[in-house]
Amino acid sequence: MDWSLIAYFFGGVFLANGAPHYVSGVLGRAFQSPFAKPPGKGYSSSYVNVLWGLFNWVIAYFLILKVGTFDAHNNLHFGALIAGAGIGGLILAKAFGDIHGGTNPPK
Repeated sequence: MDWSLIAYFFGGVFLANGAPHYVSGVLGRAFQSPFAKPPGKGYSSSYVNVLWGLFNWVIAYFLILKVGTFDAHNNLHFGALIAGAGIGGLILAKAFGDIHGGTNPPK
């Protein structure tokens, strides 16, 4: 088995997780983070979220570009990355949607 595919998958998960934190932070909005009380449900400052988003992207960088030899033209490599980002994104949509009402929007 090519273990680097697992790294690319989780690299995609970290890419997806970094996006809402970074974007909320640069928009100046408080958002959930592991550092809030309660963790993952309470709000952290925009500064904390910018830093948390960047940290997630640094982890993604190492998982994608420093484990194995990532080739965006290789369907398995790119597929693992997109699968991680997609599945991670859906999990985040559920978690954040439950808090913000996005899972079941008002009618």
